[in-house]
Amino acid sequence: MIASVGLRILVTGASGQLGRALVELLGERVALAAGRETLDVTDAVAVRRVFGQARPDLVVNAAAYNDVDGAESQRELAFAVNAHGPAHLARVCEEAGVPLVHISTDYVFDGAQRRPYVEDDPPNPLGAYGASKLAGEQAALEAGCPRLVLRTSGVFGDGGSRVKGGSFVDRILALARSGQPLRVVGDQLFSPTYAKDLAAALLALVARGVQGLVHVTNSGSCSWHALAVAALRLSGIDAAVAEIHAEELARPARRPAYSVLSNDRYQALGLAPLRPWHDALSELLRP
Repeated sequence: MIASVGLRILVTGASGQLGRALVELLGERVALAAGRETLDVTDAVAVRRVFGQARPDLVVNAAAYNDVDGAESQRELAFAVNAHGPAHLARVCEEAGVPLVHISTDYVFDGAQRRPYVEDDPPNPLGAYGASKLAGEQAALEAGCPRLVLRTSGVFGDGGSRVKGGSFVDRILALARSGQPLRVVGDQLFSPTYAKDLAAALLALVARGVQGLVHVTNSGSCSWHALAVAALRLSGIDAAVAEIHAEELARPARRPAYSVLSNDRYQALGLAPLRPWHDALSELLRP
């Protein structure tokens, strides 16, 4: 993979948290910032047309259907975006000899173990969302072009999913400010990851020519309850948060109880670990 300096980069999913962070970080190196309105990655013809117009030196696919519960009833849509979309991008990248970077998720694992997951651990998604993301990363990894797949976890930042009403942090703060009671799951552990830190790590890997599968998250882990409590405290909002078990919400989709990802492979490349998630959250919420 070529160094990122001087590249013209096509960013899909550019209106999401990671996409926005990448576009801001890349500046003039952006060949095209393609949000959903600009490029529907499920449309192979549109992918080929937009790719030809942008003529990128590198493609970063941050487009995703990330409504975990919605994927259970909209399985075809989830697979269209999360599996077929990466396959369409991989095909045009392969034909043009252009590197592809694809973003995947910790939800490809079932959460049965209690040590951080490494890249070689066998995936076993619990629901349609995880299954669709696993199919997408496999499509990217099988491409005949330079390719890098990043698995990450619990991304937070500016520009959260409109389908879900913003990022988890956005939703918690909005509910607290409206005076609504807060009930948040405390028995699911993961590593919250700041979009800006993830974007910088992605470009560092590209600059080193790394290929294959790499886990990248901020340091440390916590539950959704702990993340909510931290967000409220850092925002100066005095609100009680009830800690509940995941089963009490009776959601359509099962989620892994433990999906902390090991960053050992990332650090073995000589790259510094991402800062603790709490420090990154503090930066995001700084007045």
